[in-house]
Amino acid sequence: MEIIKGKNVLVVGATGGIGSKVAKLLGGSGANVFVTGRDASKLAAMQQENGIAAERCFVMDITQEASVQKTVEAVLAITGQIDIVINAAGIGIIKTMDTLSTEEFIRTLQTNLIGSFYLVKAILPSMKLVKKGLIINIPGVLGKVPMAGAAAYSASKYGLVGMMQSIREEIKRTDIRITNLFLGGVDSPFWDNIDLRVQRDKMVMTDEAAKAIWFLCQQPVSGVVSEMVLQPFNHQAI
Repeated sequence: MEIIKGKNVLVVGATGGIGSKVAKLLGGSGANVFVTGRDASKLAAMQQENGIAAERCFVMDITQEASVQKTVEAVLAITGQIDIVINAAGIGIIKTMDTLSTEEFIRTLQTNLIGSFYLVKAILPSMKLVKKGLIINIPGVLGKVPMAGAAAYSASKYGLVGMMQSIREEIKRTDIRITNLFLGGVDSPFWDNIDLRVQRDKMVMTDEAAKAIWFLCQQPVSGVVSEMVLQPFNHQAI
């Protein structure tokens, strides 16, 4: 297994339930952790709670290409190389087609798909220079198996999966690895504003989801975990 200690890791969306736990685990394993978040106050609170140096925290809006590019350039100016990128940013809008607005559909694609495009486009050139690196995305199971009411979310996540599979073909002669983590229901703030009856006590715990990502950061250089599926043992929808 790869050793995390000393690795330069960028956690995008580190103010979320999963992202903050991942950043803490990686920092505790000796990685040089850099984090981003769209909300400055949440980022500051997360930084203090996890003891991350202020110069390693960046306010970044993944929906804005200039913001993503500026952040990646700033991290590279400090480290010279980013070994691992974890994209934990995203939004979830679960609504049926008769209640889903055009604005909500576009906003979901902009955050989950186009924002991911901005991130990979910004980070890939530096990885290509050294012909190695690891990119971890979290499409969720709705990027593999659709659900009623998830037209916007599934569209964005299916698009993310297809995009990364295509990019994988472009870089297959390098040691740049791409991993997609398909998480089922995770008891995180993701569900706070979703009008859907679910049993959150039966979902995957945020700590366990973070440990799965922490594990994926240590996959052996001789192979790649192309995808991992982690979902609740029991049904959580009511």
